[in-house]
Amino acid sequence: MKHLLLAAVTAFSFNLAAAVEVAGVKFDDKSRVGNSELVVNGAGLRKKLVIKVYAMALYLPEKRGDAEAVLAAKGPKRISLSLLRDLSAKQFVEALEEGVTNNHTEAEMAALKDRLKQFSDTLLALGEAKSGTVVIIDWLPESGTRLTVNGQVKGKDIAGDDFYKALLRIWLGNKAVQDDLKQALLGKSS
Repeated sequence: MKHLLLAAVTAFSFNLAAAVEVAGVKFDDKSRVGNSELVVNGAGLRKKLVIKVYAMALYLPEKRGDAEAVLAAKGPKRISLSLLRDLSAKQFVEALEEGVTNNHTEAEMAALKDRLKQFSDTLLALGEAKSGTVVIIDWLPESGTRLTVNGQVKGKDIAGDDFYKALLRIWLGNKAVQDDLKQALLGKSS
């Protein structure tokens, strides 16, 4: 009986520490951003028609199942994307800009314009992103939005939590790029 109980506890503990897997991409269940440990809130797959574009995970200080609660949450955050197909930087930037535009008014876009250009220019400088490229977009309250590609920080941090929230709205906004991906990031995958 004692061995059975130990085996059950061990199996349960292993399941708690297991990584989240989406389309063959494993995301750690926890991630360190700055001095904070974040937990995976949810993970999902971005598809365009039938083509798998990227797997992604959203990390927060604590799990939240509501998009507005995620956007309002204080503290560091992380978006982790793993490309499942080759993309040009231009394709990536166009999709990003479309996602931001779809979820903001003209006045909000005017306030984001210069920072969005800075972010887009940094991405365009990459030229292309091959399948397997890992793109991490962190929110660091002390310095801003940080872009990391395959472990290398790219460009300068971009100030303003409104900018990071604008990026989050691509996936969590009222006109999210893909509804089932939005639900998956909120931990509600079916």
